[in-house]
Amino acid sequence: MTDAAPTRILLADDHALVRRGVRLILDGEPALTVVAEAADGAEALELAREHRPALAILDIAMPRLTGLQAARELSRTLPETRILVLTMYDNEQFFFEALAAGASGYVLKSVADRDLVEACHATMRGEPFLYPGAVNALIHNYLDLAREGRTLPAKAITDREEQILKLVAEGHTSQQIADMLVISPKTVERHRANLLAKLGLRDRLELTRYAIRVGLIEP
Repeated sequence: MTDAAPTRILLADDHALVRRGVRLILDGEPALTVVAEAADGAEALELAREHRPALAILDIAMPRLTGLQAARELSRTLPETRILVLTMYDNEQFFFEALAAGASGYVLKSVADRDLVEACHATMRGEPFLYPGAVNALIHNYLDLAREGRTLPAKAITDREEQILKLVAEGHTSQQIADMLVISPKTVERHRANLLAKLGLRDRLELTRYAIRVGLIEP
């Protein structure tokens, strides 16, 4: 009887030192193997299509596409790839967005040396992995919703608008964004106008501040 093949992992984080540290943790576990590393969300999608990993470990704050944006696209196009979010954000908003984006687990970088390997194994067993604070948030949120009969609010902007907001905030021109997303500059301008109207903002500076506030880009 042969041992099962190790779980093939894609690791995405825009900091090379963080990737190195996380890889050291994962390489210490015989049942896990990192087959590709990405420095941003868009590269993560490209490498996922190429390598078809069983598990993708994604940071949240990354250039081009965030980990949450990449997770949504991965869930849609490669549903067989399971997703873990590895983040510095101990934040209920990001936690709920990660679950909505298709992530099976949420691990804090501050305790990655303690939790990450177990999170990988739990995810591959089809079990959710949540850090203790996230479990409390989930329970409190559920109880609040049940008590008040509320539902979670819909996202204010579409996935495409969020994609364009991030690229605008990163300083890309309409032509550059059009080239990246393979759409026309006029379409980019229309999305930008819709963003300003929906969010009640006036210009690129306010869009950038908003993108920082909701974690699409780092300040």
